Amino acid sequence: MAVAEQQVMDQLRTVNDPELQQDLVALNMIKKVVISGDRVKIHVELTTPACPLKETIHRDVVEAVRRVPGVQQVDLEWSSRVQPHRSVPSPLPGIKHIVAVGAGKGGVGKSTVAVLLAVGLQREGATVGLLDADVYGPSIPKMMGIETARPELRDVRIIPVVQHGIRVMSMGFLLERDRAVIWRGPMVHGAVKQLLDQVEWGELDYLIVDLPPGTGDVPLTLAQSIPMTGAVVVCTPQDVALMDARRAIQMYQMLDVPCLGIIENMSFYVCPHCGHRDEIFDHGGARRAAEELGVPFLGALPLNSGIRVSGDRGDPVAIFTAGDSSVQQAAGQIVRALAGRISIRSSLRTAPVSSAAGRT
Repeated sequence: MAVAEQQVMDQLRTVNDPELQQDLVALNMIKKVVISGDRVKIHVELTTPACPLKETIHRDVVEAVRRVPGVQQVDLEWSSRVQPHRSVPSPLPGIKHIVAVGAGKGGVGKSTVAVLLAVGLQREGATVGLLDADVYGPSIPKMMGIETARPELRDVRIIPVVQHGIRVMSMGFLLERDRAVIWRGPMVHGAVKQLLDQVEWGELDYLIVDLPPGTGDVPLTLAQSIPMTGAVVVCTPQDVALMDARRAIQMYQMLDVPCLGIIENMSFYVCPHCGHRDEIFDHGGARRAAEELGVPFLGALPLNSGIRVSGDRGDPVAIFTAGDSSVQQAAGQIVRALAGRISIRSSLRTAPVSSAAGRT
């Protein structure tokens, strides 16, 4: 029995993207259907290369299309295209999503998480930039292994330093090493504006912005200057850190910046010798806070020496390649969870445009 393309498309309309809750055809994610006898090949375009539910989509598509009479084999090929969330002009038009990483207090591993998110998204296939907006304590150059690097100046535009495939800019590149920054609010505002306006970021899927801790001038400057996709709040499980995290979330809400989720860092410790698990700073508080505040919980990172070593050595890629497998898994899940939340935000801002799949 010859397989009809319309039958294939009808079955694909029964498959929903698990996060966007619309069918793949309506979301314009089906780019091509090729039928050869009893074999069907389908090209699916994801909304992010770090799609957290790609395996679910694969399974659902195969199951649906195999219900078409005469189909014996279903093959999928994949691509991705990150959709921008903005519906208004931006001073940074080449950047599809700007994600701030903040914390209510210092010492919770905010910069570590910002680096992990940037590296993880880049490894998934996205084009990523990393802006160190922690003016008072820029640590990104150290953690990325580029302390001695200096950005190039080209026609009064600043060219970011590229490391591990990520475009990086930091005040740390422009200051003497170990020099204390003693600035009042207007100077901080001007420095952040310069990092935003004068850096030649080019085309980016995601720009991750590492903020200073607290609820001061830098988050306010960002919120007033650029349309951010949202913010990620990092905290540790103890009650004091959670109190500050709640304040940070409330600040973003007041600034009309959506909270994309909470990440619990130093969530637990597993002894590498005996395997005993110890919840040194308590555990699960961030998840409970997320539920109370009605924001997503993106995941938990353990207290692990490998994370510390990778930051000290300026080799964050090692966490995803040569580190503890449990850390790799946790970091990967958080990266994909964030990418999924960003795709959901995009779907809320940008109405999907249906079109017929390409036919061959």
